[in-house]
Amino acid sequence: MPRVNRTTVLTLLIISSSVFLLFQLHYYRKYVSKHAFLLQQGPYILSRTGHLTANDIQWQTVKKFLGLARHFGLPLFLADTAALTLLSQDSLRQRDRLVHEPHCSFLCTGRPVTSFALHANLWKYEPGFLLAAKQKGFELLELRGQDPRLASLDNLSGEEIPLHFLFRLHGHIIQVVFLYERSGNYLWHGELRLKAHVDRSFAPFKLLDYGRHPGSYDRPELVLTVVDGIDVRIPRNISRFLSEQRQARFLECRYRDARNFLQLYPDDVSPDAVDFRRKVKSLLHLAGRTLAQLDIPFWLSSGTCLGWFRQCSVISYSRDVDIGIFIGDFRSDIVSAFRSAGLSLKHKFGKVEDSLELSFLSEDVKLDIFFFYGDGDVVWNGGTQAKSGKKFKYIFPRFSLCWAELLDLKVRVPCETLDYVTANYGASWSVPVRSWDWKSSPSNVQRNGEWPRAEWAELIQVY
Repeated sequence: MPRVNRTTVLTLLIISSSVFLLFQLHYYRKYVSKHAFLLQQGPYILSRTGHLTANDIQWQTVKKFLGLARHFGLPLFLADTAALTLLSQDSLRQRDRLVHEPHCSFLCTGRPVTSFALHANLWKYEPGFLLAAKQKGFELLELRGQDPRLASLDNLSGEEIPLHFLFRLHGHIIQVVFLYERSGNYLWHGELRLKAHVDRSFAPFKLLDYGRHPGSYDRPELVLTVVDGIDVRIPRNISRFLSEQRQARFLECRYRDARNFLQLYPDDVSPDAVDFRRKVKSLLHLAGRTLAQLDIPFWLSSGTCLGWFRQCSVISYSRDVDIGIFIGDFRSDIVSAFRSAGLSLKHKFGKVEDSLELSFLSEDVKLDIFFFYGDGDVVWNGGTQAKSGKKFKYIFPRFSLCWAELLDLKVRVPCETLDYVTANYGASWSVPVRSWDWKSSPSNVQRNGEWPRAEWAELIQVY
């Protein structure tokens, strides 16, 4: 058997090693160095194909951003509707059977945006945080606006407050929504308005969860948990938060128009008027608490709605409080609930199927509750004249509900407030009318027959 030359063997080994090293270098350049940015935040995760997926990028971007926030002491909480929906208790049971990528089952939503929120009083303009984000590769778009809490003042400072921060990294957007405390003990965020110089291609603005309009929220209780291996705060009651988010649209009072109105028609500052506003606030607070316990939404109606829209206050000579409720939200225990809250029933007109109206008394201020019925493109509420049994109906265009603030209370109003007020008071709604006949003065009133006399005892109850 011929002997193998040692030089030949050594040459073969050198060639083999060189080929292997060239292969490693090729692999490193093609697969590893391309994604080296991920190594800064620890081990990265690749899909089964060995390539980064959109989910991988989203997970790493969120992880990197939350790491920065934690380092600078910013207690962000997850407000992303898609991620929270996956985290909700109802979805968890189904998701357990569907998870194929256990490393990112909830934060990787497949959307190009992940939303977080921050209590604005915990944000002190921190250049260190923004600089660190920039050094990590994040691009920043700051969106600011006027502070509505100063809008009721005659002289505004003009200083703008941060409303939304958008951070972009490798095509993924992190939205940070600033939540401000309002005097009605609720949280508010502003509308996302793009100024002329803003790059419209910076983010998919139409896909953002927050910013199409201002929003208001009750203060959520937060819990710190681990989601997809990342420490993150989330609302304890996810379902409630998501429900609030869907109905969060907020309307600011028209302070400038109200000031103009009050210049023409000065506000009544007499002791009686001041005392009336105090009683209205107390009554609205009580009504809101009572109806919230019954899970019944309501809105400001009639003169109370007009006062909010026209003068950002109540009409002192109206002497009552008007609210509306959709008949579908009626509950049979509503009367007993208000009685338990200390109000006395003044009258009950109509029935659930037709023209129901309740009136309660607190001190010397009346709370009128009008129930609204749908009829095609319109809704209506009924009225009854006790002495004659005559029926009336007041017709409004259909509307949705928004949050607003009146007398430092968070309340609902029709979003289409101008249409609502115009339907009820006509085009001259901006001119005060002290002499008002509920049977003939409203622009939208119609006769609606009479109650059969045999049913008066049941349908016309006065206490």
